[in-house]
Amino acid sequence: MTKNNPQFFPISSSTTMLKIPQSNCQTDNTSLQVLLAIFYAFFFLFGLSGNLLALWVFLRVHPKKNSVRIFLINLAMADLLLVICLPFRVVYHSNNNRWVLPPLLCRMVGIIFYMNMYISIVLLGFISVDRYLKFQRSSSRRVFLHSRWSVLLCSVIWAVAFVCGICLFVLNAEHGDFHQCFQYKTLHESKWKAYLNFAIVGMFWLVYGALVISYGRIGMNLLTTSKKKPDFPNAAKYNKIAWKSFFVLFLFTICFVPYHSVRIFYIMSQIAKDTYCEWISVLDKTNEVVLLLSAFNSCLDPVMYFLFCSSIRKVILKIICNSFCRQNAKGLISSVDTPQVLPNISAVVPMTNAQNVKLSKTTDKEVL
Repeated sequence: MTKNNPQFFPISSSTTMLKIPQSNCQTDNTSLQVLLAIFYAFFFLFGLSGNLLALWVFLRVHPKKNSVRIFLINLAMADLLLVICLPFRVVYHSNNNRWVLPPLLCRMVGIIFYMNMYISIVLLGFISVDRYLKFQRSSSRRVFLHSRWSVLLCSVIWAVAFVCGICLFVLNAEHGDFHQCFQYKTLHESKWKAYLNFAIVGMFWLVYGALVISYGRIGMNLLTTSKKKPDFPNAAKYNKIAWKSFFVLFLFTICFVPYHSVRIFYIMSQIAKDTYCEWISVLDKTNEVVLLLSAFNSCLDPVMYFLFCSSIRKVILKIICNSFCRQNAKGLISSVDTPQVLPNISAVVPMTNAQNVKLSKTTDKEVL
């Protein structure tokens, strides 16, 4: 092996590990490229259909806007923009981790992906605070989380994210290998990027703390109430809502905590000048795997809408039921010779209309 063609090759023994300069380290994720391409393709298909359906229900079938519904609409939009970036990752990993599209597009996809991931995280944090204030029947909820304030808050979140994205796009002009994208990069000459990433990670842990406090207290208080008063008419309902709160917190933890735990060491390795090549390789591969979990959240959010939002669940189940009933009715019509057998199909199969869908008045019972 010549010096003009450096390769990544960790050299280690049971007690020592050879320190190779970072400039000679080349990470190799070929063992993960098929797995990454398959999972990102699945996340794209499932996330695209789920979030489009959620937006349709929020905007057309149930146009009523309260504070949490405004947050959910913006959350679905952020998830939708995130999953639109996933086909580019599928192409990249399917092509032996080689970027064949314009280099400018690589930077755009990366910025849009992470921008919308953190918009989703912040919105989930505000939703948890909204649920907690409602549970506590706090008077501040009427002022701080009124629908107008929710709209203003979401507008500020999008505006700040957009400005930060534009600044990163302008300042992050790179002149490296144009056939690489989403790869490990050292930040010795751009430490401001590392400090910015540290700040974003710190913001995540603040949001995570808000979720733990909000959903933890909601769940524990409801469980305590249901245990103290087992004969209370709503005891079983309180117990169910409590476990739903814990489940939302569990999903958020599974999706985002591993990534942001690894992220701390990942950023530190980018600015350190004496990091082992083997350690860089481990961090890079681990980062790719835990990033999958973060992208998976864009698919789980529509599932949580269905499981925990009664109004959405009723609408979707009614649509599915009507769809199957129409198919069965058409099959029955085609199997008979005379139309008199089914004189009034509409009496059997009620047509679903966005304006005529009757939803429960308990639209504010979402756990999310």
